[in-house]
Amino acid sequence: MNFDLINLILIPLIIAFVISIFSTKLVIWLYRQLNWFEDPAVTKRIKDTHTYPVPRGGGIAVFIAIFIGVSIFLPLDLPIKGILLASLILTILGVIDDRLNPSPYLRLLVLVAAAGVVIASGISIKFVTNPFSGTINLSTTLAIMVTLAWIVSLTIVTDWVKGFDGQLPGIVAISAITIAVLAFRYSADITQWPVAILASITAGAYLGFLIFNFYPQKIMPGFGGGTLAGFLLAILAILSTTKILTAMVVLGVPIVDAFYTIIRRISQGRSPFWGDRTHLHHRILDSWGWSKPKTAIFYWLITAFLGLLALNLNSQQKLYTIVMLVIVIGALLLWLNFFSILFARFDRAKRSKT
Repeated sequence: MNFDLINLILIPLIIAFVISIFSTKLVIWLYRQLNWFEDPAVTKRIKDTHTYPVPRGGGIAVFIAIFIGVSIFLPLDLPIKGILLASLILTILGVIDDRLNPSPYLRLLVLVAAAGVVIASGISIKFVTNPFSGTINLSTTLAIMVTLAWIVSLTIVTDWVKGFDGQLPGIVAISAITIAVLAFRYSADITQWPVAILASITAGAYLGFLIFNFYPQKIMPGFGGGTLAGFLLAILAILSTTKILTAMVVLGVPIVDAFYTIIRRISQGRSPFWGDRTHLHHRILDSWGWSKPKTAIFYWLITAFLGLLALNLNSQQKLYTIVMLVIVIGALLLWLNFFSILFARFDRAKRSKT
């Protein structure tokens, strides 16, 4: 087996996976001792899909695995320190969110601050690829603005995809592995080694957590686990020679779903940051009647398929793929919405007759 494959991907992934298993067990035990549970009978939020008390705190477990993995395999230079510090900020915010459920605008402010830490450490999008003609170099100010917007937006989008048991960690692991493979393709360039290692550590950390988050879940990712996932994927996309379009293809379903969700909430005069039950995964559960495991696996398979596509498409093809996803998912949401309205009318007519 290829020596670089073992050292850059397999070993970091396995070590992070094992650490994550133990750290997740520890967090579950700790939250139970503190009696910190997410009880749907108490919170009564329309977006919730769990039916029994479950501890959150997944962000702590994942952060521990990533912190130890990074400390073992990567030099603690300024960019890595920036990533770890920002990840710690998001993890602490996740713990606060578990207990106090702060305003989404406060969460947004902290997300911006965490992204600012990473940018200050020297990580930014210095150019973007024009799918039709070369690259576009960005000025320092524009690079900061684009990087901030990219990190914060992907962090929010990924956090929104933690709708039910196992959905988030599976998607994140597949996405991180895709980026690791992409970086491994350029392993002759030693600047891509840390990217492959960090992506592998991220994948391993979320795979270990998945064991306890899959149906029936024993722990939830919480805000910390959701935001940490999107945050790391956004940074990895930047570090892997600015492969923003690759990340957008792999995470195409949650990104396009978030796009339509924001438009729908704003058009209804509501804040785009307040949760509801209109995401695609909610529609699938409610309209198709699929089980949580089946829906989660469906999301994983779509993500894996898009990941394979992303590894074999050029920039123009990736752009066309994103446009196709916008059209397909939009049509699917309209179809699901039509049938949900139709079934609701049918149920009302049936109840009126009885």
